[in-house]
Amino acid sequence: MIQTATVIDIGGTHMRWATWSANKGVGNRTSIPTPGFHQHPDMSVQQLQQRLVKTICDIPACSQDMTVGISFGAAMNHHTATVYASAPLWGAHNTPFDLYSELIRLRPDVKWHVVNDVTAALLHVISTPLCAQDRKVMVVTISTGIAARTIDRATRHIPFDSCGLQGEIGHLPATTHLSREAVHLLCDCGESNHLSSFSSGRGIARMADLFKAREPQAWADSVLGGSINEGSDFEPAFITALDANDTVANMLLKAVTSPVADVLRTALCLDPDLDRIVLTGGVAVSLGEHYRSAILKHLRTAGLYLTSHLDFDWIASRIVIAEADCLAGAGVAATFGAWQ
Repeated sequence: MIQTATVIDIGGTHMRWATWSANKGVGNRTSIPTPGFHQHPDMSVQQLQQRLVKTICDIPACSQDMTVGISFGAAMNHHTATVYASAPLWGAHNTPFDLYSELIRLRPDVKWHVVNDVTAALLHVISTPLCAQDRKVMVVTISTGIAARTIDRATRHIPFDSCGLQGEIGHLPATTHLSREAVHLLCDCGESNHLSSFSSGRGIARMADLFKAREPQAWADSVLGGSINEGSDFEPAFITALDANDTVANMLLKAVTSPVADVLRTALCLDPDLDRIVLTGGVAVSLGEHYRSAILKHLRTAGLYLTSHLDFDWIASRIVIAEADCLAGAGVAATFGAWQ
């Protein structure tokens, strides 16, 4: 079994790396912006992809370890490590990209292990005490992108379909309402009215802009609107407003969590074997109990048929928020090599 590795987490906004060992876990972390179309709008997707590969191979730690585990924020074939698409990085582009082969071409001396970032998050979460008594666990990441992954801990099996995919919920059709009207928004992938259109980090910011346009006076009078008008960034202003029980912030949170609750309701209805649903990612973790409470309110008022009324605690006990470390998960993937 491999004992040490370089681990890299490629997100839609930032790219982090560190050393990892089976005994000590993740070491000192370094972060740089991920080369994507938001940061480099003048570059083609092919140029962005080549720049990404070169950036990975130029990481100093890759010169020290011959094993590298990568957690990649993209829809990818887990059987082959071919990347299908990454809306946060490449927008609507969906021509398959053989990342694995490109890495080997530049650094054939390295043993590469590439998994989706949600798989990495799941591999970390199931190794923590939180899930020690659970058999079947689902991780749902709410961040720049949205996706889910499920594992049976008894068999260590993560099921994938014929395309090597599972849980790409961010691009499922979704609906929501804001200021008593239906909302129609583009997703980063170029399609309209996906879950990520409304509920991803960028989606929530777009929803806030829409509320401001629809209800300018209510926005101006709100704690949220006031904080932003005074120069605060959206994310800390949103948290501050929720802490203050701001009406507008609560309305926004209700609207952006509704499509997520729709998916979780369906998941629990179809698979009651799920012992734990862990909500993670920058959005869910930063909003914390505000986010979980909003999800549970949806599931109480429009929940599972009969179960929400007869045993709501069964639902509530399964849904938690926890921080997942994709770097640690990439280390697990590199160590065991079982999810390549």
